[in-house]
Amino acid sequence: MKKRKVRNKTWKENAVTYAIVIAAYIIIQMMLRGGHVSSLMKGLLVPVCIYVIMAVSLNLVVGISGELSLGHAGFMCVGAFSGALFTKCMTAAIPNTTICFIFAVLTGAATAALFGILIGIPVLRLQGDYLAIVTLAFGEIIKNIVNAMYLGRDSQGFHFSMKDAASLHMEKGGEMLIKGAQGITGTPKAANFTIGIILILITLFIVQNLINSRTGRAVMAIRDNRIAAQSVGLSVTKYKLLAFTVSAALAGVGGVLYAHNLTTLTALPKNFGYNQSIMILVFVVLGGIGNIRGSVIAAVILTVLPELLRGMNNYRMLIYAIILIVIMIFSSAPALISYREQFMGKFRKNKPQAKEAA
Repeated sequence: MKKRKVRNKTWKENAVTYAIVIAAYIIIQMMLRGGHVSSLMKGLLVPVCIYVIMAVSLNLVVGISGELSLGHAGFMCVGAFSGALFTKCMTAAIPNTTICFIFAVLTGAATAALFGILIGIPVLRLQGDYLAIVTLAFGEIIKNIVNAMYLGRDSQGFHFSMKDAASLHMEKGGEMLIKGAQGITGTPKAANFTIGIILILITLFIVQNLINSRTGRAVMAIRDNRIAAQSVGLSVTKYKLLAFTVSAALAGVGGVLYAHNLTTLTALPKNFGYNQSIMILVFVVLGGIGNIRGSVIAAVILTVLPELLRGMNNYRMLIYAIILIVIMIFSSAPALISYREQFMGKFRKNKPQAKEAA
């Protein structure tokens, strides 16, 4: 009976999260049809979806697994370039843009998951600051490798070089796919707001079901007490690697969406560098570590906020920083947490009384 109540409560909480995303989509679509959304905000719709996916996927590692990862933008970079490369190579074979994009998403997720396994096997034996530093190094290594990569194809097949385009020795009329620091150009702009919302719902479904599964409970048990979990026979490396790999795969999905929202994809520091990983971590922390719905809300607010403050010119980032500090204090200060719990407690107590009076 108790298990059934817990399941019903979990199902309701998950349903509320889905309902919030769907309701937001419907409201925005109505505003778009009514012409009440500026061109600037229209341009932010897909990036908001990307950062929601990135925040939710990172929360799986930071909040649920309890490990600090600073290389999440690296997995996003892997997914973006593998997905864009797949689309560019298969455009002629798969003329339908939507079907090609679906396969690109699967390719980006699988490639990022593979990198997650390769990085996770040695890295997840570390803990705390050591793990954070190694994942940070991974993100920077991936970015620099992609910046130095040249890939082309002709009638003889694919040609690869880490030196320059001339080293590929391609035939006349050969196609350059990756041009080093210039990245990939000519990717079809297949991403839109509807596809972004669908990918958010899929991400939420995967993460929330994993958290509430036996595997998720094992991961959280390891997070809470590693020694106790080992003593009852749980494989620490296995479960942490699983969470890390799923998180990497979902980051790859966000990367594919990012790549198909642009016509030119480059591995610049602002796109996939250290600051990008930190920004995604900020979404997770402000939304509440382990709080999936909070990650969604924080990613939306903090992505849109800088653009809403753009009219304030030099004071824009100052106000943004002050708002971040206020949110952090409100969400983490013990006195405010106690006051919030008391307020919510009174609300819950009054609810049954209102029903009885009725």
